[in-house]
Amino acid sequence: MTHHVDVHVGKRVRHRRWLIGMTQQQLAQQVGIKFQQIQKYETGANRISASRLWDIAEALDVPVSFFFEGLEEAQKGDADKKSVPADLMGDKEALDLVRSYYAIPENQRRRLFELARVLSDVA
Repeated sequence: MTHHVDVHVGKRVRHRRWLIGMTQQQLAQQVGIKFQQIQKYETGANRISASRLWDIAEALDVPVSFFFEGLEEAQKGDADKKSVPADLMGDKEALDLVRSYYAIPENQRRRLFELARVLSDVA
């Protein structure tokens, strides 16, 4: 049976990997393991040892503490923010949207942001 901390850490690994556009295979190669092990880590099926988490943090260019951010809120079930999913950044579509958003020039990005705000107020 999976432990909620292992699931959270795995989601954070997947989130960061997606955010920087890295595949499971690429991460596995950098860490020196098989990609299937990364799959198991990301689902929380396998627990990540401290030394392996350190290696993954280095490969993903984040501090180890990154993987534990939001753990207390997730444990409390603090997802009452205007129907936003609790694991928003664990959603591939949301991450793709964020990447695309930041690829837009800043002045156009601000206008798009204002349009989204107006549309969300109408909905």
